[in-house]
Amino acid sequence: MVHQYKLNGYNIVLDVDSGSIHLVDDLVYEIVSLYEKSDCDGIVHALSDRFDHDDIRSALDDVQELVDQQKLFSHGDYPARLFDGSHSGASVESQSKEQYSLIEYPSCPDGDVATSYRKDNDIIKALCLNVAHTCNLDCSYCFAGQGKYKGEQALMSLETGKKAIDFLMERSGSRRNLEVDFFGGEPLLNWQMVKDVVAYARSIEKKAGKHFRFTLTTNGILIDDNVIEFTNKEMHNVVLSLDGRPHVHDQFRVDIGGKGSYVRIVPKFLELVKRRTRGTYYVRGTYTHLNTDFLNDILHMLDLGFREISMEPVVCRPEEPYALTDEDLPIIFEQYEKLAEEMLRREREGDPFEFYHFMIDLEHGPCIYKRITGCGAGTEYLAVTPSGDLYPCHQLVDDPSFKIGTLDDGVTELDLQNEFRKCNVFARDACRDCWAKLYCAGGCAANAFHMSGSLLGTDKFGCELFKKRIECAIMIKVAKAVASTT
Repeated sequence: MVHQYKLNGYNIVLDVDSGSIHLVDDLVYEIVSLYEKSDCDGIVHALSDRFDHDDIRSALDDVQELVDQQKLFSHGDYPARLFDGSHSGASVESQSKEQYSLIEYPSCPDGDVATSYRKDNDIIKALCLNVAHTCNLDCSYCFAGQGKYKGEQALMSLETGKKAIDFLMERSGSRRNLEVDFFGGEPLLNWQMVKDVVAYARSIEKKAGKHFRFTLTTNGILIDDNVIEFTNKEMHNVVLSLDGRPHVHDQFRVDIGGKGSYVRIVPKFLELVKRRTRGTYYVRGTYTHLNTDFLNDILHMLDLGFREISMEPVVCRPEEPYALTDEDLPIIFEQYEKLAEEMLRREREGDPFEFYHFMIDLEHGPCIYKRITGCGAGTEYLAVTPSGDLYPCHQLVDDPSFKIGTLDDGVTELDLQNEFRKCNVFARDACRDCWAKLYCAGGCAANAFHMSGSLLGTDKFGCELFKKRIECAIMIKVAKAVASTT
């Protein structure tokens, strides 16, 4: 399968199965579009009114060479490879800069996800600790129902937090690096417990041969010097919730009394980022039907001084007034394209920034098994409620039918877990003929369930957004590759 598109003046051809990306001229672009529809003589005839006959024949030879090398119109037997473990090495080749650049998918190193998928299916590498099922904001679009997940307000006890750390270590097999996210609701409402759990994990990790990487997601209301100092020392990543311009942010991110939070949190976020000397952070916003011009929100964040940014589409019931619609898609696509151009412009001017959804490593990114099997929800990754119940994902905690076990008993709903094991690109009918399948691994199972009613369904709107983001991300890589050779 081949996907080709034009963006920002570049003709880009992606060979889906090999992962090869080619930057081509107009002639090769046209040949690729006709290659599976006509023979060589037919292609020459179809293009002879626009291109020189000899140039067409020469370009056809180049295209045929790539086909013979399985770098165009290739056919990867990934379903079989997923289970038999065979894989080829990664490579990066440089071709004529006027014609194309080539990048292929990396292979999976021994002991990584391929081995764990085939042999050690009980290995857990990450937990999301819902340490607070309560919140000090009242955001109407919150998927967690203002932090309560359709249940009662609750805070996780230190005993449950320690039990979660023990549970993760015991079920992590030979993995050294383990991930723990402190989530809510608002986790700073249970801040002392968070600090105590981190201290407990640090006290036992070395002896166990493990290393914990912690993430904190916060709305910022309760950030103070203590929070800043501790997160800088202990949190591998900090996610800061900010929707952008003041009127956009304050439209949804309000307190119980309906008062916006922008002026209270932005100075705290700026101070936290200013004092951050280790680990990473990113500012995470949500855009809706009411701010489809979200590039202006990103530009506002940049003006404030933030350089690590994520902007997510709202996920909600379609009848909500802020729900994104099909009519919004052309506007959103244009916003992503302009954002990509802005990133390249700032890069040239020495003021780069990162946009989470454009971060793509074409040379050393996830191996092919990870590209097929996705995030590992329900298998490698679990969410823990304040009471110690286990769920496949933090986005499914509001649905008791997805309870998969407890910290005391482990995973007990094996049939449910097996449903999540099946979540890969080849189990989803809608993914099989999609050019982006090996970049998204079939997308988010929780979103698929919420939008289609099935874990093996798809979030069609989300799929369109994802494909546009990948096109932009690849274009950025192509533009940087071109710039590096001139």
